[in-house]
Amino acid sequence: MNAVFTLIFLASAGLCLVMDADGFLDALLTGGQKAVTVSVSLIAVYCVWLAFFNVMKESGLAEKLTRLFFPLSKRIFRSDDKEALYLATSNLTANFLGLPGAPTPLGIKAVEKFHAAKNRYAADMLFVLNATSLQLIPTTVIALRASFGSSSPADILLPSLLATAFSTLLGALLVALTAKRKRRRK
Repeated sequence: MNAVFTLIFLASAGLCLVMDADGFLDALLTGGQKAVTVSVSLIAVYCVWLAFFNVMKESGLAEKLTRLFFPLSKRIFRSDDKEALYLATSNLTANFLGLPGAPTPLGIKAVEKFHAAKNRYAADMLFVLNATSLQLIPTTVIALRASFGSSSPADILLPSLLATAFSTLLGALLVALTAKRKRRRK
């Protein structure tokens, strides 16, 4: 992937040098400055939300939310492994609340547990649910919109919720259908 990005950068730089040699350095410096600004604002948002997740964890709210969704997780993942289900439910809860970065280690551990139990269906389902990521609060998108000067960065809430709900339902349905198809072939 690094080679692809390097090729894209070199092609863009070459094209920019040919088209506007005088503006090349200015564009390079301006782009670098914007990249640093966006990175710093995203780091700030990540720190706030990770701290929020830690407060939720310390207060026991994360555990209560996980227990609330536990029966649903048992049906979704078709598993009886309590530890794997706890990790998967914690992962999905953190994703639902839009806490960037926090759910990744939980998801990795859950997938490892599902693979150890030879439950490929559960691992596949968790992967799809993470990829589609149903989110109540899309913190990263809101932060990006705010950093680029949007007058109302939170306007993305309803469209994002609808889009992620649709993609999550479709993804889960496709995993369930392909699992049934695999079972019929055996």
